[in-house]
Amino acid sequence: MNVRNLHSVHFLGIGGIGMSALARWFNHLGIKVSGYDKTPSPLTKRLEEEGMEISYEDAVGNIPSQVMDYKDQTLIVWTPAMPKDSAQLNFFINEGFGLKKRAAVLGLITSDLPTIAVAGTHGKTTTSSMVAHLLKYGGENIAAFLGGITQNYESNLILHDESGQDATVVVEADEFDRSFLQLHPNTAILTSVDPDHLDIYGDDKVMREGFSEFIDLIAPDGKLYIHSKAFVKLGKEDYKSLSVTQYGIGFGSIQAENIEALPGSFKFDYVHGEQRIEGLELKMPGFHNVENVLPAIAIALDAGIGVEKLREGVGTFKGVKRRFEIHVQNDEKVYIDDYAHHPEEIRAFLGSVKAMYPENRLTAVFQPHLFSRTRDFAEGFSDSLSIADEVVLLDIYPARELPIEGVTSGMLLANIKSGMKSLQSKESLMTYLNVSKPEVLVTIGAGDIDRLVGPIAKWMRDEN
Repeated sequence: MNVRNLHSVHFLGIGGIGMSALARWFNHLGIKVSGYDKTPSPLTKRLEEEGMEISYEDAVGNIPSQVMDYKDQTLIVWTPAMPKDSAQLNFFINEGFGLKKRAAVLGLITSDLPTIAVAGTHGKTTTSSMVAHLLKYGGENIAAFLGGITQNYESNLILHDESGQDATVVVEADEFDRSFLQLHPNTAILTSVDPDHLDIYGDDKVMREGFSEFIDLIAPDGKLYIHSKAFVKLGKEDYKSLSVTQYGIGFGSIQAENIEALPGSFKFDYVHGEQRIEGLELKMPGFHNVENVLPAIAIALDAGIGVEKLREGVGTFKGVKRRFEIHVQNDEKVYIDDYAHHPEEIRAFLGSVKAMYPENRLTAVFQPHLFSRTRDFAEGFSDSLSIADEVVLLDIYPARELPIEGVTSGMLLANIKSGMKSLQSKESLMTYLNVSKPEVLVTIGAGDIDRLVGPIAKWMRDEN
């Protein structure tokens, strides 16, 4: 299928972060784009402002006429998050429309263009955004499909120009539903292989096998940048003809040295063999984010971007919304929001916040994401949250799941070692914070905790 010859594309679940990036790309090509999503959101509002027709009722009658009239030139893109009894999904299946999952469409795009794919249990969005920014800032023609809203471009899509020069695609390679096995990378980054999505893979061993299959998809003369810990955990023996480079802090042939944690940024030296670039400053804080930028720097250097341009690129990277996003920072109080939803992500995030503000009391508000993930990693969640001086737990955000008997936020509480810990509802949280008066406050989670970010930031700024 040549996607550029399509008349229309209709998205089922168009408001998702990955789906909306694809919708924008097709819209950029001049193809008519429409879609359905369950609820309006800031993302769907922006898509509508860009000219896309979106409905919020799953009814056949809401399918736009151009989709019906140009059936043979229409592509239906759907997400596994769509319920099996969806009226529109079943209509398109029964009527013989061409349907593809988002991952398969990305596969079509990456089969025709040189591709850099970023995979891993943690850090995909940040690392792919760093790669995209450093290449774009360095003058490369790229198209990037990202899993978050980059602060530099205020979008989850960076568009290539139509200069005639082939664009390089930067794509986040998602392991959920084994989506990343649809891609065709020339270069790949693997940030981590910690167990997750066990509802899909069953166990850690099968999940690691999935990552090995992803590596096997890299072009024979391609390159793999892999975190040293992921390299050890994967235990893969056959990398065929790939160029494999390990990176990390204290391990690997690419390393960060002389790391300095500052309020609002991290300074470090980039070291790869005989090459050393000193005094780089990354304004997206975190030890883990220093690690994330290492392979991005290597790829930019490999693309021929000069050291000073690269230094500027690292220094101008503003980060990704909901990834170590600092909303309030002054002499008296700090508020940071982060998307972390796995024990290892929380450990890295809280450890970095502690390093930045070692003298201040750290309060962490956490909303667990998924009943199955909370059950599978309960001990890890309790242990990593214990880095904070005070922990506030909200109810589990169910996302695509039904409740599991006996699985609640409360099951984490007993093993949290912090001096202060409590369960709060979203409705009571502001009242609780007004009494507890946090010094350094962080909100953590991948659910709808993001709806509290605005009110909390305003309260932190206004509160005396």
